[in-house]
Amino acid sequence: MAGTLPAAGPAAAAGAQRVTVDLAASEGPVMLGANGTLYGLSDDGVPSDAMLAPLKITSISQKPEGGAQHPNGDALTVSSSFFRNGGGEINVMMQDIYSKWPYEDLGIEDYLPKVDKIVSEVAADPNSERFVYIPFNEPDQIWYNLGTSDQAQYEVNRDRFLKDWKTVYQRIRAIDPDARIAGPNESGYHTRLLTDFLAFAKRENVLPQIMTWHELDSSSLKNFQGNHDNYRSIERDLGIAPLKINIDEYANRRDLSVPGQLAQWVSMFERNKVYANQAYWDAAGNLDGNVVRSNIPNGGWWFFRWYAGLTGNTVKVTPPQANTVDTLQGLASYDRKRRQAQVLLGGSAGDADVVVQNVSRSAFGRTVTATVAEAAWSGYEGQHATPRVLTRTKVKVAADGTVTVPLRGMHKMSAYRIALTPGGSGTPSAASVPWSASYEAEDAAITDGRVYTQGTVSNANGYAASGTKDVGSLNTATSKVDFTVDVPAAGTYDLAILYGNQSGTPATQQLSIDGRAATTVSYPSTENWTYRAKKDVTVDLPAGRHVLTLAKGDAEVTLDRVDLTARTSAVPSASYEATFADISGRPSFDYSSSAGVGTGALVLRPGDKAVFDAYAPRDGYYTVVPRSSAPVRLELHGQKVTAVPGKALRLYLVAGNNRVAMTAKGASVHSLDVSGNGSTSGTLAYEGASATLAGGARLVDSVHASARSYIGWLGNSASSTAEFTVDAPRPGRYMLVIHYAHNDRRDNGHSYNTDIMSRTADITVGTAAAPKVTFKNTWSWDDYWTLGVPVDLKAGANKVTFGNAGAWAPNIDRIELGRVVG
Repeated sequence: MAGTLPAAGPAAAAGAQRVTVDLAASEGPVMLGANGTLYGLSDDGVPSDAMLAPLKITSISQKPEGGAQHPNGDALTVSSSFFRNGGGEINVMMQDIYSKWPYEDLGIEDYLPKVDKIVSEVAADPNSERFVYIPFNEPDQIWYNLGTSDQAQYEVNRDRFLKDWKTVYQRIRAIDPDARIAGPNESGYHTRLLTDFLAFAKRENVLPQIMTWHELDSSSLKNFQGNHDNYRSIERDLGIAPLKINIDEYANRRDLSVPGQLAQWVSMFERNKVYANQAYWDAAGNLDGNVVRSNIPNGGWWFFRWYAGLTGNTVKVTPPQANTVDTLQGLASYDRKRRQAQVLLGGSAGDADVVVQNVSRSAFGRTVTATVAEAAWSGYEGQHATPRVLTRTKVKVAADGTVTVPLRGMHKMSAYRIALTPGGSGTPSAASVPWSASYEAEDAAITDGRVYTQGTVSNANGYAASGTKDVGSLNTATSKVDFTVDVPAAGTYDLAILYGNQSGTPATQQLSIDGRAATTVSYPSTENWTYRAKKDVTVDLPAGRHVLTLAKGDAEVTLDRVDLTARTSAVPSASYEATFADISGRPSFDYSSSAGVGTGALVLRPGDKAVFDAYAPRDGYYTVVPRSSAPVRLELHGQKVTAVPGKALRLYLVAGNNRVAMTAKGASVHSLDVSGNGSTSGTLAYEGASATLAGGARLVDSVHASARSYIGWLGNSASSTAEFTVDAPRPGRYMLVIHYAHNDRRDNGHSYNTDIMSRTADITVGTAAAPKVTFKNTWSWDDYWTLGVPVDLKAGANKVTFGNAGAWAPNIDRIELGRVVG
């Protein structure tokens, strides 16, 4: 939740940590190398295009097509969605063709035919030049035991590995002469092997084009810089030109999804201009813990969205402590052409002063607008709205060319973005930061429950928990947690509950205030009891002290923390600055005025485009207002509409992220403002019972479905279909929102991955071709999620048919349709 951040200025607080950013000390172009993932994609559409495109992901690692290690995440299958959303390259983890972990050691003669198949398929792909082959995975542990301390045994094992490396390398090149090959891909950094490996590979002409190893321990935050520098020294000693580096597995469970932890990892990789992919500890398809469901951002996603927004060159950042575990770290960029500087930092609680040096007056003028925002930890499965702006202030550049931005009351698990833009004339609107407070469950009064410790430095692969602790075993009739809260004024408060639901079905607790009549809080399922999600509810409280009680309902729920935030408006709103939108063409930046959001304006001309990422807490209609000097053209869900300056549009947004593109014949654009709660007024709704079912599809009773029944046994035959007749009042582009559930899994016996699977359905609207739509696993058969699909309807009756001739489709609870322009 938001801390208290006073206006930017030169005053330093006693005891505040100091971070310096030198805009004159360039480290080279922003590379965005550290945003990669291992098994971050599971299927085409999981995660959604709207979650992939904004991140500008440079590399991912996936298994070969048909690999038996996991049930999904095949490299060629996910390549379509990855490449169409601006993705860079795909590492093919070749040994994931095997089913067991560690891989079955059946000898090189068993492996080579598999190599032939993998390479032949990849080489035949139209985008073959964008794939990288990784022939071996963690050979220091698997197959070769290269980490042994027995030097004689090491040399025997090493020689076997080097022989096999050469054999496989040459086999790959025989099939794909232009192949890029990466390795040796150890589980950690080992000087001994890398020295021997590089010497051998150079001598035998089998050098990898990309050097890979893993950094998978908290100590990497301390040791990586030394590892990197040592590796470069080995290259120099052997006369090898610097190879591209990809740390193709990094971070632990306690780091993933946590903005403050991710800031530490990403800063050291970007500083050294290496590529890096987050590790795959849980389920495929969520960008390693940064995407909720398929299309909803959490705090980690917003951090990577900020990272993707860095432009120009990175510049030197000096943290309070370099190369130290769990400390305040950061990275920064300076784009002289755009006249923007950005600083991303996190990893520490308390206060800090960020001193930005060499702020050029020729670029920024005598004043700058300093905008500070926070991306908080919302859990792996917890939704996070657009990061809240904490301060927006106009600051004079000091005589020595510095600007000091104070951060007060930072949260250890949060990341922060500081944006500096020229001040211009006028005064930016002050940020509105509501009162908020957080309460840890372990510090509350606990009845018949138990405090557990989760992810820590010594247990880095434990799941993240606020304060490293949570309260579980709330499994008796008398189990409850009493939170004593103190609010400053009477009013409505948003209550965010960080929880885990291990019951395999929606679970409930009873929420009461000061012992009064309880209301039921329903919690969707989570992957497990430590895979944190977030439930948002509202409470009305008089001023003063109160006891909020969460007592056991119909199943067991684990509690981590609750956050109370004063609701200052009945309608949530967010302003998306045009100067930080994704752009194409050659728009210009106008900082003549800092009024409003304070970061100036983007000037669009023919051929220019700006794309905004607009968050919606639920499916429905929102008010969208462009703050521009002239009409602009918006495109959303494939629908184009002209927007008049300052005039509200009613547009249908899907839950999570929505990419809104803007063009203009000529307009100066300050922001795109979005407000609303997701109104369903004017939408069409049809329960599963209204569909015509055929070929074995049938209604199934369920207390969890909206009308107590859902369509099950759908698909797995060409004749098994569900046909809805929808009555559209007007023709046009609609969003079809499907409420669905399924829990397909295939346990591959892996020791730590949860091998969930997706289902698909072919959706036919009228006589149009039926697109195949992918539905992510919902963690249980009784949890209904939504997925939005744009469709074109004619006025009057339209047939919307669901089917899947070759496999089971998801269970369908109901559908809704909303015209994109309402």
